[in-house]
Amino acid sequence: MSPATTNSRRQVTLFVPDPTRSMLEAIRKRLDPVQYRLIRAHVTLCREDELAARSVTELEALRGLAQHRPLTLHFGPPEVFDGHGVLLPCIAGESHFHRLRVAVLGSEDIRTHRAHITLAHPGNPRAPENLPLTYASLTAPFSITLSRVSLIEQFGLAPWQVRREIDLVASDA
Repeated sequence: MSPATTNSRRQVTLFVPDPTRSMLEAIRKRLDPVQYRLIRAHVTLCREDELAARSVTELEALRGLAQHRPLTLHFGPPEVFDGHGVLLPCIAGESHFHRLRVAVLGSEDIRTHRAHITLAHPGNPRAPENLPLTYASLTAPFSITLSRVSLIEQFGLAPWQVRREIDLVASDA
């Protein structure tokens, strides 16, 4: 394996679209400038450890996700976790989220992963503006419709890069 391959991470994620993205990014930039620089507002669908055993070729199967309809998730008020981490918990829509996880991972036998949007990551240094006042303007609950699944990759500590995107386009009709 090349050094770049051994020092990379892959995830499958759902990036938050505008106009919600713009509103969240303004808050994320103040709460956690490190995370803000690394990746834009998103909901992680599958983490790197879940994808570790899959080859890029197997992940080409993401194409099959186009048969799924866009996903609407409902988020509750911000919650603090692990000291200074801040997230928006999903309060409705997780059954569809789980079905997408099953489709990507190719198995019903997967761990439970709660959908959420991280506003501040506890692994990063606490920013001076990481205060409840910074995110007090977020009115909850609110909904976001996510219609694109992205395979992303990070090399070392560089910002995440999009490798492939699949639109969720199927309708309920």
